[in-house]
Amino acid sequence: MPDRVPAELAITRATTGTVFDLRFTTRLHGPCYRCLEDAVLEVPIVAREYQATNPDGSDELRTPYLVGDNLDLVAWSRDAVALALPDKILCRAECAGLCPACGKDLNKEPHTHEEVATDSRWAALERLREKL
Repeated sequence: MPDRVPAELAITRATTGTVFDLRFTTRLHGPCYRCLEDAVLEVPIVAREYQATNPDGSDELRTPYLVGDNLDLVAWSRDAVALALPDKILCRAECAGLCPACGKDLNKEPHTHEEVATDSRWAALERLREKL
């Protein structure tokens, strides 16, 4: 992630506390889950925190990012990005991935294999199936 990302922070006073809204878009770089090529993904981040005027010891009414009068935007934005991470980063939605038999990139070289390789540990069961 770059050192600086343009962001929008809105602070709204409510009758019972303060609402903090944070919005920004970040760019993730990494290997594609299917083909291992470079992948870039833009992730919009929308985060909201609430701090009650009198939280009375309740963690639900207090944001961990506000210490005294200082709002820790670095920790908050880092946690917001971590929560928004996708399960899998893909180079594109229709990525074909790698061939399980030979390991070639199926996006660049689409192909099939005629011969289905069988695991030698299943040979005894295969012979039994042929007898039936």
